[in-house]
Amino acid sequence: MEGELLWRAHSLGSETTEAVGENLGRVLVPGALVGLIGDLGSGKTTLVRGLARGLEVLGPIQSPTFTRMRSLPGRLALHHFDAWRGGGDALFEEGTEFLAGSGVAVVEWADRVEPHLPRPRIEIRLLHRGPERRELGARLLPAVPHSGAATAELERRLRTALELAGATLGLELLPRA
Repeated sequence: MEGELLWRAHSLGSETTEAVGENLGRVLVPGALVGLIGDLGSGKTTLVRGLARGLEVLGPIQSPTFTRMRSLPGRLALHHFDAWRGGGDALFEEGTEFLAGSGVAVVEWADRVEPHLPRPRIEIRLLHRGPERRELGARLLPAVPHSGAATAELERRLRTALELAGATLGLELLPRA
């Protein structure tokens, strides 16, 4: 996986995984994109539930597997994509404008549509390490060179947001691999 690994950590339960998402959501800015990678049940939607709380989104958060994308209003709109079923072309026909828009986009199963995702972006990989234990690896995938000042500023702010999320209480930081 390309990009700079900013942190790796163990989450000892869904509450901690959700808190990581909430801390991230509190500081994300318009145009932010978060790609989530992990097996079924690894905590992707749990992390999105916390992220939504940090964005002050009201209402239940469910994986949009059968609708592919849900937009929910909040402090910043949350555009929640699920790439499990469809390829990138099908998935983003109905939502491309949300990937770099005025809200925050989150793509579950981001590895399935990676070539379609713009940069800069955050990527979080979630791995099973026990019944409740998960390993989270957080990367920043940088913008392409010469993308301009606005993109460089977005990248800087994504880095800061990711560093703050890595300081979530209850995370056990691991050495970078």
